[in-house]
Amino acid sequence: MFGRWREAAFAAALFVLSPFGAAAQAQTPTQAQTPTPAPTDIVVPYLALTRPSSVPESALDRPPENEGLLGARVAVADNQTTGRFLHQSWRLDEHLANDEAALVQAFEDAAGQGHRLFVVDAPPSVLLKLADLPEAKGAVILDATSTADALRGKDCRRNVLHLLPSDAMWADALMQFLAVKRWRDLLLVSGPADEDRQLADALRRSARKFQLRIVADKPWTYNPGSRRSDTGHYAIGAEVARFTQGVAYDVLVVADTRDDFGDDIAYRTTDPRPVAGTHGLVPGAWAKPFEQWGGTQLQTRFFKATGRWMTSRDYGAWMAVRAIGEAATRGGSTDTGKIAEYLRGPKFELAAYKGVPLSFRSWDGQLRQPVLLADDRSLVSVSPQPGYLHQFSELDTLGTDQPETTCHT
Repeated sequence: MFGRWREAAFAAALFVLSPFGAAAQAQTPTQAQTPTPAPTDIVVPYLALTRPSSVPESALDRPPENEGLLGARVAVADNQTTGRFLHQSWRLDEHLANDEAALVQAFEDAAGQGHRLFVVDAPPSVLLKLADLPEAKGAVILDATSTADALRGKDCRRNVLHLLPSDAMWADALMQFLAVKRWRDLLLVSGPADEDRQLADALRRSARKFQLRIVADKPWTYNPGSRRSDTGHYAIGAEVARFTQGVAYDVLVVADTRDDFGDDIAYRTTDPRPVAGTHGLVPGAWAKPFEQWGGTQLQTRFFKATGRWMTSRDYGAWMAVRAIGEAATRGGSTDTGKIAEYLRGPKFELAAYKGVPLSFRSWDGQLRQPVLLADDRSLVSVSPQPGYLHQFSELDTLGTDQPETTCHT
């Protein structure tokens, strides 16, 4: 009797579990044929003002092609990888303008099409012109490449966010390191360009902030003529030796944003001293030898996609596009207005291979982040340095803190 009962129960179980059982019969045609939703298109306008490439000091140096733009393209591919699972389709709408008027027109056209998020690679004056357009009201401009302190200070705009470290952050990162090393006496050498003077001002303020002494502050005025002449290296060596003679200092700090003379300083000083600043030991958002915190992954992806190494400008554009992607993912919306709101909100964080989450400062729109200190071959350190504390975030020991800001929008 019990044997027959077991056989009947076993047969009933097989029926339920079979493809023709009750579970399958309960499935409606609508459930079986639910279509996959179409992906939502998210278009990011990328606006850049093309700039003439500087002439390198050495034939070994080739100016990187499409600097900035290639970082944005790699970021779109990264967004697409995540977006595929969220039914998002990402695309970069590229506008490369040869003059300011064309860039303004491209911005107005994109805004007229309903875009509210823009990644911009342009000088500060052009960036401000875009931010002040009537079409920019309610938009968010992600400044991918400018480092000018004024854009975070007296000339700040509520609708602009800044991705790269400011000049003040750049200088503070270096001065913290020098203070930790107790290399306190500095010889500051600056070039004639406006950007050189602005960077030198940031270095002076930072030196005072971290109680370092600029024992000599000298402009570079020597024109070596042809470096490639048979005696060019002798003339440069003699001039640098003369320039640094009679000064007692620990580190020579260079402010040469156009690469006019910075590479000529090392190994030619009268006394054996390290060189830092725009040359030698260089602070930066990114660096070729950087491999920590998974940085090798981004280095490899970028090199595979472009055939060259990532620069800080590339990294700034990459962060700008990735910030939009992260806000869309974490905010749970593809609406550009809601993405813009989330970007500026307290919950936004960006993973950018720096070991800590990055976020925008509420007072000036600056992305707080660690700053690398590296030469051409190795990562030397990362600031903030150990021991520099802050009541809210150690990252705010770099650059302009909220009590010091002149940004009042």
